[in-house]
Amino acid sequence: MAIELTSRQQDILTIVTNQQPISGEYIAEQLKTTRPVIRSDLALLVMLNYLEAKPKVGYSLGRASRQKEIALERLLVMQVKEFQSAPVVLRETATVSDAVVTLFLENVGSLIICDADGYLAGIVSRKDLLKVTLGNAAATAMPVSLVMTRHPNVHTITPEESIMAAASKMISYQVDSLPVVRAPASSDEMTNIEVIGRITKTTMTKVLLELALGQ
Repeated sequence: MAIELTSRQQDILTIVTNQQPISGEYIAEQLKTTRPVIRSDLALLVMLNYLEAKPKVGYSLGRASRQKEIALERLLVMQVKEFQSAPVVLRETATVSDAVVTLFLENVGSLIICDADGYLAGIVSRKDLLKVTLGNAAATAMPVSLVMTRHPNVHTITPEESIMAAASKMISYQVDSLPVVRAPASSDEMTNIEVIGRITKTTMTKVLLELALGQ
């Protein structure tokens, strides 16, 4: 079970991160306390490998802290194109029944809907389909285009954007996935958006887990 650090121990890590190597006395001075008061905190942080203690040198970040720094640095530079998967696409002429079947066969939470030319037309989610089919036997024959969220109200992301940007959009817009689209070369192409992939919350969770495990 992970040990939860106290606020003072977190403050110690912040001081060491910014000023390493640093003596115990100087750490105590910045915390406006004395070395004996923080002795047990320093001992615990060293035991947990958050800090390293070297005689006549002082305290510096330990292996556990460095791993966290490396993981954060990796996360900040990761791009969507490294983790995007193939899009699950239906034409806008497909029926609600087609969408329901595809949703479960592909085991996804949403489907990307494209027009006859293959450009983004909209997106339909499991929730959208559930709303329209409950208590409506005729709904299965409806065109999925009547149920989907239409472009340009669909939130998208490009392959060159960061994983952090993808996570931010999913949280801000409360969606489970984003179509990955090729960035239009000009404003004239804004209506013809080519879908080249998708990225999901499940993918994001896997990325964070791999970073946490140091993979």
